[in-house]
Amino acid sequence: MNVRETDLPGVLVVEPDVFGDERGFFLETWNRARYEAAGLPSDFVQDNLSFSSRGVLRGLHFQNPHPQGKLVYVLQGEVFDVAVDIRVGSPTFGRWVGVSLSAENKRQLWVPEGFAHGFVVTSEKALFSYKCTDFYYREAEAGVLWNDPDIGIDWPIANPTLSDKDLAAPRLTGNETLPAYLTEN
Repeated sequence: MNVRETDLPGVLVVEPDVFGDERGFFLETWNRARYEAAGLPSDFVQDNLSFSSRGVLRGLHFQNPHPQGKLVYVLQGEVFDVAVDIRVGSPTFGRWVGVSLSAENKRQLWVPEGFAHGFVVTSEKALFSYKCTDFYYREAEAGVLWNDPDIGIDWPIANPTLSDKDLAAPRLTGNETLPAYLTEN
């Protein structure tokens, strides 16, 4: 397994070991000991699955309180996946990273607590899976506007399909639902 850092501290690209032959392939999508040794959390409490068509954009989502770290990957198709640092006071506040995740490249992205997460489907269809470090709480659900000019995400789809909730999400500036940046002492 190869783990690469991104431009945002804590956001990691995971490239699992893939064992393949003429019959197909095998890989571990998560192994507590291996991922823990690589610095990822080992206490996931919920798995989610999302199926979407080309151009569907989901995000930018987060929970506060009850923040969720997410280990995300694609089982079918391809997405452009994004993490945004939304921790007020963070040295990288408002910065984002984007990674292509696909069934073909088998990459995973670790999105830590305190980051908003979103993705857009770039293939005909996509089956998207993610493990969460906390449960979903409707009352803690929050978001940031997908095309906020203060963030400036370079989405690969010009006119995505969005939910009403995502279209109405607040911008980063003045968003009172954002978590604070906590330094470790």
